[in-house]
Amino acid sequence: MARRALKYLVIHCTATPEGREVSAADIRRWHTSPVSEGGRGWKQVGYTDLIHLDGRVERLAENNEDAWVDDWEITNGVAGYNSVSRHIVYAGGCAVDGKTPKDTRTAAQKEALRRYALLFHRRFPEARIVGHGELAAKACPSFDVGKWLASIGIQR
Repeated sequence: MARRALKYLVIHCTATPEGREVSAADIRRWHTSPVSEGGRGWKQVGYTDLIHLDGRVERLAENNEDAWVDDWEITNGVAGYNSVSRHIVYAGGCAVDGKTPKDTRTAAQKEALRRYALLFHRRFPEARIVGHGELAAKACPSFDVGKWLASIGIQR
């Protein structure tokens, strides 16, 4: 079994309309259902944790919380980076039309993500916290992660 140093925490949005809750079951279905059933056909979900509209953080994929990414911990958040990353997603990221990228984080989600990022940075100071769009041509997570990190006291 391979172990790789944890290099990134990647922040994502579910790209769902503002105010719409998303469940762990929804994400599992989107990611792991066969392509013939509308899923992506992945073996594992794309994210380690989900931040709900009310700020609850739900674990989607187990990991041992150390500074290594073991094969069994890999999630499918960003092609080419998954073996060295953990991924967190917040419910939302699109305007009510379901298409236009928008920072839809609720106050509770912002606080939960702030706590999560600060704890992650304290535990793994060598790892970079980035938005999905910094590693792939995506609007995700629909806000400027670098500016937000600076606003909460994390310099990269």
